[in-house]
Amino acid sequence: MKIFQAPTLANIDGAAAVREAQRLIGRQVALPARRAFLQRSLTLGGLSLLTGCSISDDAHVEAALARISRFNDRAQALLFDPAQLAPTYTDAQITRPFPFNAYYGEDEVRVVEEAGYRLEVSGMVAVRHAWTLAELRAMPQHDQITRHICVEGWSAIGKWGGVRFADFLHRIGADTSAQYVGFKCADDYFTSIDMPTALHPQTLLALTYDGLPLPPKYGFPMKLRMPTKLGYKNPKHIMAMFVTNTYSGGYWEDQGYNWFGGS
Repeated sequence: MKIFQAPTLANIDGAAAVREAQRLIGRQVALPARRAFLQRSLTLGGLSLLTGCSISDDAHVEAALARISRFNDRAQALLFDPAQLAPTYTDAQITRPFPFNAYYGEDEVRVVEEAGYRLEVSGMVAVRHAWTLAELRAMPQHDQITRHICVEGWSAIGKWGGVRFADFLHRIGADTSAQYVGFKCADDYFTSIDMPTALHPQTLLALTYDGLPLPPKYGFPMKLRMPTKLGYKNPKHIMAMFVTNTYSGGYWEDQGYNWFGGS
């Protein structure tokens, strides 16, 4: 089935076209979470990128959605203001208890022992030192109370403390002209972020939650906390990081979620 026969939106019933595209995507994209995400995020503006493409088979769906996602990444990167701060809140506004979220159940939370833990650093950095938690805790610490926004539609306010990631990147001599910073985690999660977000003043290597050492369910020994990103961009149980110009995707991003992931 062809939604558009020519590269124009003239004389198109926009609402009907979007509904039809959502129906077809819902039928043909197998992963339920991804299907719901794509159906919610599809608009006529995104659908216009499908001009001339059939969305009646998986190959065309995948190619078209990849084009939309790349367009969204570029648009969000252009709109991102590295000096614009996300809203902050008071202790009284903290969500208690703060929700657990992961791609697995809470009974499967990975336990990382502090003894022997080292944060491995590689890529475009001058200092490839493996960092202990004691060394990270000895760096200047900062607290923030910010809102976590989940792609599934819920949000929660939490208090995070740790090292400003920009300070850490400068300490290790990271090449801040590089495009990406990638992360590998103890729970087999992985993701990557853009350098402007890495340098944002509210991006934290979070070591504490609500004034106490980060609990395992929130990502011990550390998570990357970014109030400017959606929740799936905030990796937990971080074991290694690397600075690179090579795109490395992410656990959810490789399944179709938007890579930039701005909130």
